[in-house]
Amino acid sequence: MEAAQTEAPPAAQDASEATARAPELPPLRIGIGYDVHRLVPDRPLVLGGVHIPYKQGLAGHSDADVLLHAIIDALLGAAALPDIGRQFPADDPRYAGANSLQLLDNVLKLLAERQWRIVNVDSTILAEAPRLASFIPEMQATIARTLGVEAMNIGIKATTTEGLDAIGAGRGIAAHAVALLMHDPSLQDCACISPR
Repeated sequence: MEAAQTEAPPAAQDASEATARAPELPPLRIGIGYDVHRLVPDRPLVLGGVHIPYKQGLAGHSDADVLLHAIIDALLGAAALPDIGRQFPADDPRYAGANSLQLLDNVLKLLAERQWRIVNVDSTILAEAPRLASFIPEMQATIARTLGVEAMNIGIKATTTEGLDAIGAGRGIAAHAVALLMHDPSLQDCACISPR
């Protein structure tokens, strides 16, 4: 006599099939970001959330912090989310003069909602002037505090283009960034983010 076979209820079968079909998220994801802005008179220069004394500042709808904007795009890219221009449109009056640290904090919440934890960020600022080396520790601390990570996980370098192109001519500042995210199912909501 054969043992009776029991079938799972249709709802359970559907759930099981959906689980089987759901793609597995890789545990680590990398993103890259880039931003550039023109230098203009009568604007403050803000890089990495730090005000830099200089005769010019960067033109933009928000505070035009190229370093934070590059980091934001790297984080969004790693999570396969729409870029900074779609998250915070330049024609949206809500972001006129916005503090980019607040935009970065908003992105952190988007990542936590999707269970992505920041492992580290590395970045390079391209600027002929001013010299930025002395401001880098403060930038690292400011960004780390906003992201809820240790400052040792925020890499920032500054270099010139040796007088080449528009940046070398002192007409603008650019930044590149790379971010590494780790999928962390323990991040159920934004309350799980490390306290800042």
